Amino acid sequence: RVVILGSGWGGYTLARRLQKELFDVRVVSPANHFLFTPLLPSTAVGTLEFRAIQEPVRTIKGLGHYYQAKATNIDLENRVVTCEDLYKGVKFDVAYDYLVVAAGKKSNTFNTHNIQRLEGVVVFFLKHLYHARQIRNRIVECFERASNPTIPDVQRDRLLSFIVVGGGPTSCEFMSELHDFINKDVANWYPDLVKHIKLTLVEAGPGILGSFDKALSEYYLKKLNEKNIDVRLNTAISGVDERYIDGEQITVARFADGSEINFVKLISNSNLTLDRDRVIVDDYLRIPETKGRAFALGDCAASLNDKLPPTATVAEQQAIYLSDCFNKYYCKFDVSSPKFQYKNRGAMASMGFGGGVTDLTNTDLPSPKTTMSGQASYLVWTSTYLTKQLSVQNMILIPMYWFKALLFGRDISRF
Repeated sequence: RVVILGSGWGGYTLARRLQKELFDVRVVSPANHFLFTPLLPSTAVGTLEFRAIQEPVRTIKGLGHYYQAKATNIDLENRVVTCEDLYKGVKFDVAYDYLVVAAGKKSNTFNTHNIQRLEGVVVFFLKHLYHARQIRNRIVECFERASNPTIPDVQRDRLLSFIVVGGGPTSCEFMSELHDFINKDVANWYPDLVKHIKLTLVEAGPGILGSFDKALSEYYLKKLNEKNIDVRLNTAISGVDERYIDGEQITVARFADGSEINFVKLISNSNLTLDRDRVIVDDYLRIPETKGRAFALGDCAASLNDKLPPTATVAEQQAIYLSDCFNKYYCKFDVSSPKFQYKNRGAMASMGFGGGVTDLTNTDLPSPKTTMSGQASYLVWTSTYLTKQLSVQNMILIPMYWFKALLFGRDISRF
């Protein structure tokens, strides 16, 4: 029996690829779906609909069982995971022969004052589907409230001030999607409000898209400036209240990029050896003190021999490697067994419809070491993510919603 904790890029990929004739695969996760995170920013403004970027866990062919619960404790000696039911808080145990921890990590608030108190009110993260739904509803609410004739202009300015904190791909893509929504849909349905809108992107470092080629980062920054987006570099956020971030009026703040993460309680409360709140693993993704019975992958795992970024690509490659080890070697590792080796497949960031940047300068692939921007990059971005979908249904739904948004605009309903 293989018990997998988590249904993200690592956990879901592993659960799909394990041979069910050999293993009784069981998944424990609070989320009963896999989320295709690269397209999450598109759902926050209605370019795509939520269901088009998720896959239900229970549809995995041959899956032994799925538990919608939180794992609260790992008993390594007796090989038992203690879980807590999401609905009634009832605790139960799940025994395992092999355990794979793919629990991910939480968004990092950097100890910013009032973040936790105001989350879901004026501060929103963008990591899960319900986050995108919260953001989408809040944005539409702001425009509906601002259109009320009794609202003074000062309050309209506050209602329509949107701040995105973080300069990574998720933040930049969300800001681009938000600008597209305002430019193509808000301008049509709320023309009198456009002059009150203010978009601000705040980054603590000296530039955006720090992991990209410098020329691409500067190109993306230039395009944001051309869209009248106020980009503030070398600027850190110290506090937030209901109306202000560091003294500036706001209504919606989208906090922290998807790569800025913090530990989950299961990891921090475990007896496992940690490196900055991540589980230490060896070159085979094994947790050393478990005698080859437990593994960790994705954001919650740290290899001391090879520092890897906490990205979906890393988690997916680790899951593919581990599934091959299970299926081919039945987890019997020896000196001849292959070690995990991460392959850099490049980086992409969309600018909304028709634009983007693609960095292939440091890839481990046989492709040319080059960069792309503009429409060519957008074509690569759309084709790559469309072909990576895990179901025919989403391969149909995603382009359908793209064409719908292009031809008829985005849905501005709030529900």
